[in-house]
Amino acid sequence: MLTISNHDRDRLGLTYVYPVLSRRAGGLSIGVNLNPNNACNWRCMYCQVPDLQRGAAPPVDVDLLVRELSGFLDDVLHGDFFQRDHVPPEARTIRDLAISGNGEPTSAAEFPDVVTRIGELLRARGLLGRFALVLISNGSLVHLPRVREGLQRWAELGGELWFKLDSATDAGLKRINGAEISAERVWRNLQSAAVLCPTWLQTCVFRFDGQPPDAVEQAAYLKRLKKARDLELPLRGVLLYGLARPSRQPEAPRLSRVEDDWLQAFARRIRATGFAVKVSP
Repeated sequence: MLTISNHDRDRLGLTYVYPVLSRRAGGLSIGVNLNPNNACNWRCMYCQVPDLQRGAAPPVDVDLLVRELSGFLDDVLHGDFFQRDHVPPEARTIRDLAISGNGEPTSAAEFPDVVTRIGELLRARGLLGRFALVLISNGSLVHLPRVREGLQRWAELGGELWFKLDSATDAGLKRINGAEISAERVWRNLQSAAVLCPTWLQTCVFRFDGQPPDAVEQAAYLKRLKKARDLELPLRGVLLYGLARPSRQPEAPRLSRVEDDWLQAFARRIRATGFAVKVSP
């Protein structure tokens, strides 16, 4: 049975396409996984991917991806997918198509071509504009020309970018995301991305060893938002998340959820900087 807590990438037995019953979207999210090798250039301590390894996406068979996506769309739109998977009637609609998966999708050399081919398929089927298009990325590769090209093509299709920002400090990026990248580089990439493609910040908040993000982390995060506001950076807002599913990383026993009151209080401080916030406890 498809549930909001089961995001199994192998559910359909396909290489690149998987279904998600999204608590966020309130319906079916069609996932496109460009990292079936479970490789990512970051290692976020809350990541739910088992056997996560450092690395980039393998070569993508774009023709196979398009065939899988086409076949799954047929099953959803004209077959009995919703009945077979016991999806509740109120959730039997496609809410979005999300390029996400088991690692950083923009690490795929074929990323711009993937975007183009997805757009061609949706346009040919009259589906472009019928549901949201989302790219979920850590934003670490936005400085690369091919990634910038892919983002621009995604924007032309009406897509949006969810840019991961769990910390605005060097220490926080290394601790939370296992990222060998400076906060300044993240900031520069965010500035570029927001101009190329409609962009939301996606921020995961949790307790580590019982403690939520400290005052230093909170202040650095809010300072970046204030700077973005002062520069009139065209950010859509912030997607503020709590932990939804168990981590599959070694730090898992040290992680716990923050209370909804804590999330709502932090959301109010974010709104005070002038940006919209969507909260998912």
